[in-house]
Amino acid sequence: MASERLPWICKDPASQRLFELAERVAPVPATVLITGERGAGKDYLARLIHELGPRRDTPYIKIECESLPPPLLESELFGHERGAFPGAAERKPGRFELDAKSTIVLDEVAALAASTQARLLRVMEERVFERLGGKEHLRVEARIIALTNADLATAVKEGRFREDLYYRLDLVKIWMPPLRERRADILALAEHLLAGIGATHGRPKIRLSEVAKGVLEKYRWPGNVRELRDTLKEAVICGQGETLEAEHLPAHMRAILDGNRPEAGARSLEDVEREAIEATLKATRNQIGRSAKILGISRKTLLEKRKKYGWV
Repeated sequence: MASERLPWICKDPASQRLFELAERVAPVPATVLITGERGAGKDYLARLIHELGPRRDTPYIKIECESLPPPLLESELFGHERGAFPGAAERKPGRFELDAKSTIVLDEVAALAASTQARLLRVMEERVFERLGGKEHLRVEARIIALTNADLATAVKEGRFREDLYYRLDLVKIWMPPLRERRADILALAEHLLAGIGATHGRPKIRLSEVAKGVLEKYRWPGNVRELRDTLKEAVICGQGETLEAEHLPAHMRAILDGNRPEAGARSLEDVEREAIEATLKATRNQIGRSAKILGISRKTLLEKRKKYGWV
Protein backbone atom coordinates (compact mmCIF):
# COMPACT_ATOMS: atom_id res chain seq x y z
CA MET A 1 0.00 0.00 0.00
CA ALA A 2 1.27 3.51 -0.77
CA SER A 3 0.22 7.09 -1.26
CA GLU A 4 -1.52 7.69 -4.61
CA ARG A 5 0.99 10.43 -5.35
CA LEU A 6 4.16 9.18 -3.73
CA PRO A 7 5.33 5.55 -4.02
CA TRP A 8 6.60 4.05 -0.79
CA ILE A 9 8.76 0.95 -1.20
CA CYS A 10 8.14 -1.20 1.85
CA LYS A 11 9.21 -4.80 1.37
CA ASP A 12 10.97 -4.74 4.73
CA PRO A 13 8.86 -4.98 7.92
CA ALA A 14 10.60 -1.85 9.26
CA SER A 15 9.43 0.14 6.23
CA GLN A 16 5.95 -1.28 6.51
CA ARG A 17 5.78 -0.06 10.11
CA LEU A 18 6.97 3.39 9.00
CA PHE A 19 4.18 3.61 6.45
CA GLU A 20 1.58 2.59 9.03
CA LEU A 21 2.94 5.26 11.40
CA ALA A 22 2.85 7.86 8.62
CA GLU A 23 -0.81 7.02 8.00
CA ARG A 24 -1.60 7.55 11.69
CA VAL A 25 0.15 10.90 12.09
CA ALA A 26 -0.73 12.38 8.67
CA PRO A 27 -4.27 13.58 9.57
CA VAL A 28 -3.11 15.15 12.84
CA PRO A 29 -1.64 18.71 12.70
CA ALA A 30 0.94 17.94 15.39
CA THR A 31 4.61 18.73 14.80
CA VAL A 32 6.65 15.68 13.80
CA LEU A 33 10.37 15.12 14.44
CA ILE A 34 12.06 12.65 12.07
CA THR A 35 15.56 11.49 13.00
CA GLY A 36 18.02 9.23 11.22
CA GLU A 37 21.28 9.10 9.29
CA ARG A 38 21.99 11.31 6.31
CA GLY A 39 20.53 9.90 3.11
CA ALA A 40 18.22 7.44 4.90
CA GLY A 41 15.05 9.03 3.48
CA LYS A 42 13.85 11.44 6.18
CA ASP A 43 12.75 14.01 3.61
CA TYR A 44 10.89 11.35 1.63
CA LEU A 45 9.04 10.20 4.76
CA ALA A 46 8.12 13.80 5.59
CA ARG A 47 6.76 14.25 2.07
CA LEU A 48 4.77 11.02 2.43
CA ILE A 49 3.17 12.33 5.64
CA HIS A 50 2.30 15.55 3.78
CA GLU A 51 0.80 13.63 0.83
CA LEU A 52 -1.27 11.37 3.09
CA GLY A 53 -2.70 14.28 5.10
CA PRO A 54 -5.35 16.96 4.52
CA ARG A 55 -2.70 19.45 3.32
CA ARG A 56 -1.76 17.29 0.31
CA ASP A 57 -2.91 19.97 -2.17
CA THR A 58 -0.87 22.73 -0.50
CA PRO A 59 2.87 23.40 -0.99
CA TYR A 60 5.51 21.23 0.66
CA ILE A 61 8.19 23.73 1.68
CA LYS A 62 11.64 22.48 2.71
CA ILE A 63 13.99 24.92 4.47
CA GLU A 64 17.70 24.03 4.66
CA CYS A 65 18.58 25.17 8.21
CA GLU A 66 22.21 24.08 7.89
CA SER A 67 23.03 26.06 4.77
CA LEU A 68 21.50 29.47 5.59
CA PRO A 69 23.09 31.95 8.03
CA PRO A 70 20.77 32.90 10.94
CA PRO A 71 19.64 36.34 9.61
CA LEU A 72 18.70 34.91 6.20
CA LEU A 73 17.04 31.86 7.73
CA GLU A 74 14.93 33.97 10.09
CA SER A 75 13.95 36.27 7.22
CA GLU A 76 13.01 33.22 5.14
CA LEU A 77 10.82 31.81 7.91
CA PHE A 78 9.35 34.91 9.53
CA GLY A 79 9.79 37.62 6.91
CA HIS A 80 10.98 41.16 7.63
CA GLU A 81 9.85 44.77 7.58
CA ARG A 82 11.49 47.45 5.50
CA GLY A 83 14.67 48.65 7.24
CA ALA A 84 14.78 45.67 9.61
CA PHE A 85 18.47 45.18 8.72
CA PRO A 86 20.92 46.56 6.15
CA GLY A 87 19.66 45.70 2.68
CA ALA A 88 16.01 45.24 3.71
CA ALA A 89 14.65 47.75 1.19
CA GLU A 90 11.05 46.55 1.42
CA ARG A 91 8.73 44.35 3.42
CA LYS A 92 9.11 40.63 2.71
CA PRO A 93 6.63 38.01 4.00
CA GLY A 94 8.17 34.80 5.33
CA ARG A 95 7.21 31.21 4.74
CA PHE A 96 5.03 31.01 7.85
CA GLU A 97 2.99 33.86 6.38
CA LEU A 98 3.05 33.02 2.66
CA ASP A 99 2.39 29.30 3.06
CA ALA A 100 0.03 29.39 6.01
CA LYS A 101 -1.87 26.22 5.08
CA SER A 102 1.15 24.22 3.90
CA THR A 103 3.68 21.84 5.42
CA ILE A 104 6.99 23.48 6.33
CA VAL A 105 9.93 21.12 6.78
CA LEU A 106 12.95 22.29 8.78
CA ASP A 107 15.84 20.19 7.50
CA GLU A 108 18.68 19.73 10.04
CA VAL A 109 16.83 21.57 12.77
CA ALA A 110 19.79 20.93 15.11
CA ALA A 111 21.75 23.57 13.17
CA LEU A 112 19.43 26.42 14.24
CA ALA A 113 21.12 29.33 16.00
CA ALA A 114 20.02 30.25 19.53
CA SER A 115 18.03 33.28 18.35
CA THR A 116 16.16 31.21 15.76
CA GLN A 117 15.47 28.49 18.33
CA ALA A 118 13.86 31.11 20.59
CA ARG A 119 11.64 32.40 17.77
CA LEU A 120 10.67 28.88 16.76
CA LEU A 121 9.81 27.98 20.36
CA ARG A 122 7.33 30.85 20.46
CA VAL A 123 5.80 29.65 17.21
CA MET A 124 5.33 26.19 18.70
CA GLU A 125 3.97 27.42 22.05
CA GLU A 126 1.75 30.34 20.99
CA ARG A 127 1.36 29.80 17.22
CA VAL A 128 2.22 33.47 16.63
CA PHE A 129 5.24 35.44 15.36
CA GLU A 130 6.28 38.86 14.10
CA ARG A 131 8.25 39.76 11.02
CA LEU A 132 11.83 40.82 11.76
CA GLY A 133 11.66 44.48 12.78
CA GLY A 134 7.87 44.34 13.05
CA LYS A 135 5.27 44.46 15.81
CA GLU A 136 2.22 42.95 14.13
CA HIS A 137 1.27 39.54 15.56
CA LEU A 138 0.73 36.96 12.83
CA ARG A 139 -0.84 33.56 13.28
CA VAL A 140 0.92 30.32 12.30
CA GLU A 141 -1.27 27.68 10.69
CA ALA A 142 1.36 25.72 8.78
CA ARG A 143 2.28 22.21 9.87
CA ILE A 144 5.91 21.86 10.97
CA ILE A 145 8.01 18.75 10.37
CA ALA A 146 11.58 18.81 11.68
CA LEU A 147 14.37 16.60 10.35
CA THR A 148 17.81 15.91 11.81
CA ASN A 149 20.61 13.36 11.77
CA ALA A 150 21.90 14.72 15.10
CA ASP A 151 21.20 13.42 18.59
CA LEU A 152 19.12 16.30 19.94
CA ALA A 153 19.12 14.89 23.48
CA THR A 154 22.93 15.09 23.49
CA ALA A 155 22.79 18.57 21.96
CA VAL A 156 20.53 19.64 24.85
CA LYS A 157 22.98 18.26 27.42
CA GLU A 158 25.84 20.09 25.75
CA GLY A 159 23.89 23.36 25.69
CA ARG A 160 23.67 23.55 21.89
CA PHE A 161 19.89 23.10 21.70
CA ARG A 162 17.11 24.45 23.89
CA GLU A 163 15.57 21.85 26.16
CA ASP A 164 12.09 23.40 25.97
CA LEU A 165 12.19 23.43 22.17
CA TYR A 166 13.42 19.84 22.12
CA TYR A 167 10.44 18.65 24.15
CA ARG A 168 8.08 20.60 21.89
CA LEU A 169 9.55 18.86 18.85
CA ASP A 170 9.72 15.45 20.52
CA LEU A 171 5.95 15.00 20.94
CA VAL A 172 5.73 12.87 17.78
CA LYS A 173 9.14 11.35 17.02
CA ILE A 174 9.89 8.95 14.18
CA TRP A 175 13.26 7.26 13.71
CA MET A 176 14.16 6.43 10.11
CA PRO A 177 16.26 3.23 10.12
CA PRO A 178 19.33 3.21 7.83
CA LEU A 179 19.10 1.17 4.64
CA ARG A 180 21.37 -1.56 6.05
CA GLU A 181 18.63 -2.25 8.64
CA ARG A 182 15.96 -2.47 5.90
CA ARG A 183 17.73 -5.04 3.77
CA ALA A 184 14.55 -6.40 2.21
CA ASP A 185 14.04 -2.96 0.66
CA ILE A 186 17.39 -2.78 -1.13
CA LEU A 187 16.56 -4.57 -4.39
CA ALA A 188 13.03 -3.21 -4.56
CA LEU A 189 14.35 0.32 -4.09
CA ALA A 190 17.16 -0.27 -6.59
CA GLU A 191 14.75 -1.47 -9.27
CA HIS A 192 12.36 1.42 -8.61
CA LEU A 193 15.16 3.99 -8.76
CA LEU A 194 16.75 2.36 -11.80
CA ALA A 195 13.48 2.56 -13.75
CA GLY A 196 13.31 6.31 -13.20
CA ILE A 197 17.02 6.90 -13.87
CA GLY A 198 16.96 4.75 -17.01
CA ALA A 199 13.93 6.59 -18.39
CA THR A 200 15.58 9.96 -17.71
CA HIS A 201 18.71 8.91 -19.60
CA GLY A 202 16.96 7.30 -22.54
CA ARG A 203 17.41 3.69 -21.37
CA PRO A 204 13.97 2.71 -20.03
CA LYS A 205 14.55 -1.05 -20.41
CA ILE A 206 17.77 -1.24 -18.38
CA ARG A 207 17.77 -3.98 -15.76
CA LEU A 208 20.06 -5.33 -13.05
CA SER A 209 21.97 -8.56 -13.64
CA GLU A 210 21.75 -11.25 -10.99
CA VAL A 211 25.38 -10.67 -10.00
CA ALA A 212 24.80 -6.92 -9.69
CA LYS A 213 21.77 -7.63 -7.50
CA GLY A 214 23.97 -9.76 -5.25
CA VAL A 215 26.46 -6.92 -4.86
CA LEU A 216 23.74 -4.43 -3.99
CA GLU A 217 22.21 -6.79 -1.44
CA LYS A 218 25.49 -7.50 0.35
CA TYR A 219 26.86 -3.95 0.45
CA ARG A 220 26.23 -2.03 3.70
CA TRP A 221 25.29 1.34 2.14
CA PRO A 222 26.87 3.84 4.57
CA GLY A 223 25.36 6.64 2.45
CA ASN A 224 21.93 4.97 2.56
CA VAL A 225 19.29 5.49 -0.14
CA ARG A 226 21.08 8.59 -1.42
CA GLU A 227 24.22 6.53 -2.08
CA LEU A 228 22.14 3.82 -3.78
CA ARG A 229 20.50 6.36 -6.09
CA ASP A 230 23.77 8.07 -6.97
CA THR A 231 25.54 4.72 -7.54
CA LEU A 232 22.84 3.62 -9.98
CA LYS A 233 22.93 6.97 -11.75
CA GLU A 234 26.70 6.74 -12.22
CA ALA A 235 26.34 3.17 -13.51
CA VAL A 236 23.65 4.10 -16.03
CA ILE A 237 25.62 7.08 -17.31
CA CYS A 238 28.92 5.21 -17.59
CA GLY A 239 27.65 1.77 -18.63
CA GLN A 240 26.33 0.41 -21.92
CA GLY A 241 23.67 -2.09 -22.95
CA GLU A 242 20.33 -2.97 -21.39
CA THR A 243 21.79 -4.85 -18.41
CA LEU A 244 23.59 -3.18 -15.54
CA GLU A 245 26.39 -5.56 -14.62
CA ALA A 246 28.50 -5.77 -11.47
CA GLU A 247 31.43 -4.36 -13.45
CA HIS A 248 29.50 -1.09 -13.79
CA LEU A 249 29.45 -0.68 -10.00
CA PRO A 250 32.27 0.96 -7.97
CA ALA A 251 35.31 -1.20 -7.22
CA HIS A 252 34.82 -1.09 -3.44
CA MET A 253 31.37 -2.64 -3.92
CA ARG A 254 32.51 -5.32 -6.37
CA ALA A 255 35.21 -6.44 -3.92
CA ILE A 256 32.62 -8.19 -1.76
CA LEU A 257 32.14 -10.79 -4.51
CA ASP A 258 35.60 -12.23 -3.87
CA GLY A 259 35.46 -14.07 -0.58
CA ASN A 260 39.22 -14.64 -0.59
CA ARG A 261 40.12 -10.98 -0.74
CA PRO A 262 40.73 -9.08 2.49
CA GLU A 263 38.06 -6.55 1.45
CA ALA A 264 35.43 -9.23 1.95
CA GLY A 265 36.68 -10.35 5.33
CA ALA A 266 37.41 -8.64 8.59
CA ARG A 267 38.71 -5.13 8.02
CA SER A 268 39.01 -2.04 10.13
CA LEU A 269 36.38 0.66 9.75
CA GLU A 270 39.17 3.01 8.75
CA ASP A 271 40.11 0.77 5.81
CA VAL A 272 36.50 0.58 4.66
CA GLU A 273 36.10 4.34 5.00
CA ARG A 274 39.32 5.07 3.14
CA GLU A 275 38.36 2.82 0.21
CA ALA A 276 34.80 4.18 0.00
CA ILE A 277 35.97 7.79 -0.04
CA GLU A 278 38.79 7.09 -2.51
CA ALA A 279 36.45 5.25 -4.90
CA THR A 280 33.80 7.95 -4.69
CA LEU A 281 36.27 10.76 -5.34
CA LYS A 282 37.61 8.84 -8.33
CA ALA A 283 34.12 8.22 -9.72
CA THR A 284 33.21 11.91 -9.43
CA ARG A 285 36.62 13.12 -10.68
CA ASN A 286 37.35 14.72 -7.28
CA GLN A 287 34.19 16.80 -7.14
CA ILE A 288 34.01 17.47 -3.41
CA GLY A 289 30.37 18.55 -3.17
CA ARG A 290 29.09 15.66 -5.27
CA SER A 291 31.25 13.11 -3.46
CA ALA A 292 30.10 14.37 -0.04
CA LYS A 293 26.48 14.00 -1.14
CA ILE A 294 27.02 10.42 -2.33
CA LEU A 295 28.84 9.47 0.89
CA GLY A 296 26.23 11.13 3.09
CA ILE A 297 28.68 13.42 4.87
CA SER A 298 29.22 17.16 4.90
CA ARG A 299 31.68 18.89 2.56
CA LYS A 300 33.72 19.96 5.59
CA THR A 301 33.98 16.37 6.86
CA LEU A 302 35.08 15.12 3.44
CA LEU A 303 37.81 17.76 3.24
CA GLU A 304 39.02 16.69 6.70
CA LYS A 305 39.09 13.04 5.59
CA ARG A 306 41.11 13.92 2.51
CA LYS A 307 43.66 15.64 4.74
CA LYS A 308 43.66 12.72 7.19
CA TYR A 309 44.49 10.19 4.45
CA GLY A 310 47.11 12.43 2.87
CA TRP A 311 45.32 13.10 -0.41
CA VAL A 312 45.94 16.86 -0.36
